[in-house]
Amino acid sequence: MWNDKTLSVVLPTYNEKDSIADCIRGFEALGIVDEVIVVNNNAAPGTSEEVARTGAREVIETTQGYGAAIKRGMRESTTDLVSICEPDGTFNPADLRKLLAFMPECDYVVGSRTVSNFIWDGANMGWFLQWGNWAVAKLVEVLYNSSYLSDVGCTFRVMTREQAELILANSTLDGSAYGLEMLLLAVIQPAKLVQVPVNYHERVGVSSVTGELGKTISLGMEMNGLVLRMRLKLAASAPGCVGRFPAAWPEPSSAGPVTPVSGRPRSSALW
Repeated sequence: MWNDKTLSVVLPTYNEKDSIADCIRGFEALGIVDEVIVVNNNAAPGTSEEVARTGAREVIETTQGYGAAIKRGMRESTTDLVSICEPDGTFNPADLRKLLAFMPECDYVVGSRTVSNFIWDGANMGWFLQWGNWAVAKLVEVLYNSSYLSDVGCTFRVMTREQAELILANSTLDGSAYGLEMLLLAVIQPAKLVQVPVNYHERVGVSSVTGELGKTISLGMEMNGLVLRMRLKLAASAPGCVGRFPAAWPEPSSAGPVTPVSGRPRSSALW
């Protein structure tokens, strides 16, 4: 528990057998995490055995994809605060305290891996990934009039229960670009959002997404397309909006009304 709020950590796993146990123990050692939820997304053989050696709860999600795994983990969590991280050794569990420091005033806090002082030797953050993420982040700032962003691909984040429910109600993706969709949905609401630099280390094993240049370029193009499509969709649903986003949104969906932390009534449907 942190600041009288319960806290869970969601860890999606596919190819992290050799690092997941240490990651779980790192979060457990903080003494503030109530539950670690591991979402086994058709993971490598031996992953379940590694998880069983810890205090984490494992759930199975057979629909392949980062987004499918994250959505399953958020649905499984019941805590006041929900954190998401990847158990591949690239993130330091202790940085969760850094993200949580902003939660009393924010709804959604996301890490940034592009600040050079926090990029460790061996980390997969060369100039192409670093400047590519920064460029897409600036595109989001310009098109959505968001708060300061320097990274759109960081998967280490924490949010309130209300934010998790709003994001789940409006999510569409199951694949690797889901982290950006989550970020854009938070920007559109708009949530009280801030980005914080986090340590970025060398990965244990090979990434199934950014381990190859071709896959990295393909994901970057998908992310740019997502930014533009969602902005056009927003413009079509609120043609008169200027600057930030309008107070009047569509009628409530079947999911029912949701009241954000700010206290302003809001439909769970953003479009």
